[in-house]
Amino acid sequence: MTRTGRLLIVTPHPSGALPADVLHDMLGAEMFESGTREALLRRVFLDGDPFTDLIFHRPGARHVQAPWSRFTVDLNRDRDDREDNGVVKLTTFDRQALYPEGFTLTGEAREARLRRTWDPFHTLLDAEAREAALVIVGHAMAPTGPALGPDQGAPRPALCLMTGTAGEPTVPEALWAPLQQAAVLAFAPVLAGSAIQGVTVGVPWTTDTISRQLSRAGTPAFGLEVNSGLYLDGGQPRDGVLRDLNAAFIRFADAALALIG
Repeated sequence: MTRTGRLLIVTPHPSGALPADVLHDMLGAEMFESGTREALLRRVFLDGDPFTDLIFHRPGARHVQAPWSRFTVDLNRDRDDREDNGVVKLTTFDRQALYPEGFTLTGEAREARLRRTWDPFHTLLDAEAREAALVIVGHAMAPTGPALGPDQGAPRPALCLMTGTAGEPTVPEALWAPLQQAAVLAFAPVLAGSAIQGVTVGVPWTTDTISRQLSRAGTPAFGLEVNSGLYLDGGQPRDGVLRDLNAAFIRFADAALALIG
């Protein structure tokens, strides 16, 4: 196996697709109305991690990519997480309802979603991770903290590395500062012309669930959040910036893999 082939990249939230049963739960008969349906799909796409499948693509690496929107099932949550922002969400991150008034997701329907969506994704993820020396989980974050988040209204940095906590690191603590420096260097060409700055470790998040899960099983893993304000303009991607972010990520991923050894 090549060195790059020992890197696993996971993108749990790039999709804006919803299966028909979830569309029906959200829209009822209006799912057949093109304008209504497309507006919902665009809404959930942009409230996910749009274009992270492109940003975090590294040719030659292993990739596990979610096929469905996080508003079907959030694959970066524990299976039994029943919080507002848990594995099955009833609102967007700005607390806008996704379902009609009075809707109730039964326990049977919830379990069916998890069985069809969460279970196969994590089975594949666990199998791929067994062959990996390092896992990077790619995310995007809104420019400011939304209503359903730990940092409501606060501006966010350009990049956030999620490497765990002092009590439970997902990669060794000795690598946190070198990883941060590698990200600073790799993304410098992109950030040079941007008003959005800063590469943080653990701000606004310390850990993502997938990295925690894989590190507990023995595979070093960390999450990387990219500020969507770097590449979205009114919901539309800046193609040149997407290309530059991908080139920067490739530089960073190669440096991170070298640090792991």
